[in-house]
Amino acid sequence: MRMSVDRWRRALASPWQRGAVAAAAGTLPALAFPEPSLWWFAYVALVPWMLLIRSAPSGRRAAFDGWLGGAGFMLAVHHWLMPSLHVFILALALLLGLLWLPWGLLVRRLLGGSPGVGRAAAALALVPSGWLMVELVRSWENLGGPWGLLGASQWEVTPALRLASLGGVWLVSFLIVTVNTALTVLIALPVPRRAAVAGLVACVAAAGAAWAWAPLPERTGSARIALVQPGVVNGIGSREHRVERGEELTRQLAGHEVDLVVWGESSVGSDLGSRPDLERRLAALSRDVGADLLVNVDAPRSDRPGIFKSSVLVGPDGPDGQRYDKMRLVPFGEYVPLRSLLGWATSVGKAADEDRRRGASQVVMEVPGAQGLRIGPLVCFETAFPDMSRGLVRDGTGVLIAQSSTSTFQHSWAPEQHASLAALRAAETWRPMVHATLTGESAVYGPRGEPVGGRLPTDRSTAAIYDVPLAAGRSPYVRFGDWVIYASIAALAAFGTAESIRAFRRPAPGPASRPARTAHGSAARPRR
Repeated sequence: MRMSVDRWRRALASPWQRGAVAAAAGTLPALAFPEPSLWWFAYVALVPWMLLIRSAPSGRRAAFDGWLGGAGFMLAVHHWLMPSLHVFILALALLLGLLWLPWGLLVRRLLGGSPGVGRAAAALALVPSGWLMVELVRSWENLGGPWGLLGASQWEVTPALRLASLGGVWLVSFLIVTVNTALTVLIALPVPRRAAVAGLVACVAAAGAAWAWAPLPERTGSARIALVQPGVVNGIGSREHRVERGEELTRQLAGHEVDLVVWGESSVGSDLGSRPDLERRLAALSRDVGADLLVNVDAPRSDRPGIFKSSVLVGPDGPDGQRYDKMRLVPFGEYVPLRSLLGWATSVGKAADEDRRRGASQVVMEVPGAQGLRIGPLVCFETAFPDMSRGLVRDGTGVLIAQSSTSTFQHSWAPEQHASLAALRAAETWRPMVHATLTGESAVYGPRGEPVGGRLPTDRSTAAIYDVPLAAGRSPYVRFGDWVIYASIAALAAFGTAESIRAFRRPAPGPASRPARTAHGSAARPRR
């Protein structure tokens, strides 16, 4: 055992080997997300990374370990982007990994060396707060958005979803990092182990009390909503073939008394204003089925310049003017940031040849033939942003609708990861969420985040009907917003202030520690 420990110490003494270990440790949390879905692993996955950081010989090395671990995590949780971005994804991972530099410093400051009970106890609140700051910054859409937030790994855990209704995904992330921190203290620090055990017990007790207290949504009925998933359509004219397949599947819904039919992202490749024939076909389809269609148009608009991705409600008389233009676009997938400098990315991977345009605001749509049903559309990775679904519910949305594609990533973790976000958004807002895709996975979740019916996997080309439960009221998260984020900022600000005061009050070196001076005022040189 002693030889094994010594061998590890020698390996970690090498900057290159230590860097490789840090990057590998950072990849571990990705296993908690779909497709592996080892949700329980999230509560221990950060421990190896944190143990490595606390053993760093200097703050600079701890920051470096934080950076490489963060890059490893970003690469692992987004690895399915490699076919599209190729080597460019490595540069993006290293760039985003820089966000974990201060987190590495924080972990070493609180857990490095032989901290006392007070410092270890403070770490239980401050280390998770630091992690949330990283998640908050990288949630900015121009940095790729909040894909892979640690709390999102708990999408199928009922107690965690109930906590999400209190504080959103942020509260779940905070809980996960707190447990990891307590386990790190328990393993590595002999003095404050009682504090670690007490912290774990307190964490479990607090989570249990919050779960028991958390209110539940009030059920108010149901809506009958159909999802149309045409599947993969290849070849020349595939856009038109996709519309034809969507029409074919939608006609099968006639006579089933559905309230709404939802098509996936980019299900229509031509603007309806410039294609009156297509507009008439969709209106006739709505009449045949007896329900409005929510389609998604990915094309240059006839009434303004540029390409938009738009959710359009089509009734028996055609589009009724209710339209939502996608606001948050995927970097490189739908536009190239600083195209004049980074336009070469289009030749390296599958970056957008032409930038999409952004919509101006979110839209809540009234479905005329569905007894006052109000829907809030989101397009593609907009479902990863908790503030967007929260805003729609505050504006009166009854059902959240996600229109997605993921057809580029058929045989990867992406379709299941994307669909799982709908469970979290539903639990946060007390509103059911319908996730309709072109090629799978499509899914529906109720107002508690519970699955409704079965998923439509990526090998299915079908239409499916779901009786979607509706709910009233506002969840605590919808009412109070990101209070967990604000509390974390306050905790870190208080810690930073205390550290500054401590440094200011630290006594200056006394005369005994200064070198003796000669009669001429110069420092005396030691005798050889």
